[in-house]
Amino acid sequence: MIALLWIVLMTFLNGLTAFIGVISFFFSKNFFNKILLFLVSFSIGALLGGAAFHLIPESVEKLSLILTCLLIITGFSIFFLLETILHWRHCHEKECKIHPFTKLILYGDAIHNFIDGLIIASAFIISIPLGILTSILIISHELPQEIGDFAVLVYGGFKKKDALFYNFLAQLTSVLGGVIGYFLLSLIKPVAELLLPIAAGGFIYIAVNDLIPEIFREKSLKKIILNLIAIALGLLLLISARILVG
Repeated sequence: MIALLWIVLMTFLNGLTAFIGVISFFFSKNFFNKILLFLVSFSIGALLGGAAFHLIPESVEKLSLILTCLLIITGFSIFFLLETILHWRHCHEKECKIHPFTKLILYGDAIHNFIDGLIIASAFIISIPLGILTSILIISHELPQEIGDFAVLVYGGFKKKDALFYNFLAQLTSVLGGVIGYFLLSLIKPVAELLLPIAAGGFIYIAVNDLIPEIFREKSLKKIILNLIAIALGLLLLISARILVG
């Protein structure tokens, strides 16, 4: 029951990341762009550090090295296929030039967050410290992503208040995924162990394929160095957490 309470708490906190767009009411677009890139850089370090120092070692302890590697590749491939499908559908909607494109983003985000809830639940079932760390990883990735989603919704015709509300609803599917995951995975705990390396593969895919290219689009050497420092901070945070947890 304690694990369930943690799952509900962390998935709800994950849902609250949708309100990061509130900042847009107070700051300029240029300021947002600077914060976004720093958050993206930090997320790269956090995602890679979480996969390398937490999820993969935990998986190797529960599973064989070969099975862990195969599941990491599987997770990487699943995220690649999912992004390819969503990208094709998004482009299709863009060609139509209609506002329902924004709804498709919300649908895709809802599915993504539901899966995040399952991952959080699987981590908490194995151990509460691992669940907390996994939740932090997911939330750190969600923050910059939610800023981007908010901007797209507003661009697509939503009023700012409506964009915040519907983005929050899409985020709340993580709570649903977490609760369902708890009751299903508590009956078949080995499934939770199999999800960890798959999640690691997904984290690696997001960092390498989606986020790192954004960093190196920068032309300014100073900004690139600052972004690399942010990546290092993300890595150090996860290394420190690993040392503290043991």
